[in-house]
Parts: sequence; structure tokens; C-alpha cells
Amino acid sequence: MRLSPKYLSLIINFLLGTAWAFVLIGAISSYLSVNHVGFIFAIASFVVGMVPGLLMVVAIEYIISGFNKHEEIKKQTKLLEELKNSKHS
Repeated sequence: MRLSPKYLSLIINFLLGTAWAFVLIGAISSYLSVNHVGFIFAIASFVVGMVPGLLMVVAIEYIISGFNKHEEIKKQTKLLEELKNSKHS
């Protein structure tokens, strides 16, 4: 991912990595905490443990796509302004 401000790209990538770490930690800790009860219940707990981290991942990806869309709209606006100025000249 390439966002225009370098620091913004760094922060977003760090948050995305942290969210994936929450997915992994949540899933493994949920699975191991109820593994002794039964396999089906442990798998269900595994999936439920992943949900908060996955929601964070989806939210961050949504933010990234918003930034990318904004950058694309800025490029298109600049090109349209150049086209408008070249036709009037």
C-alpha cells in the first residue's frame, strides 16, 4: 500500500499488522482455553475468538480503500482541470 504521506502509510501498516496479531492471538487463546471441553466447542470458540480482530482488519482495509479512492479522485480532478484549461486556450 502506498499512501501519499509516508508516516500515514507506516501507521496504517502497523495497525493492520496489530489487527492480524489480534486475530491470531484471539483464535489460539480461545481454542486452547476450551480445548478440554470438546473439539466442536473448541472450533466454535476459535471462530468467535477471531471475530474482534477480523472486524479491526475490515475497518482498517475500509480506511485504506477510502484513502486510495481519495487519491484517485484527486488525480482525476487534476487531469480534468488540465483538459478544461487546454480546451479553453
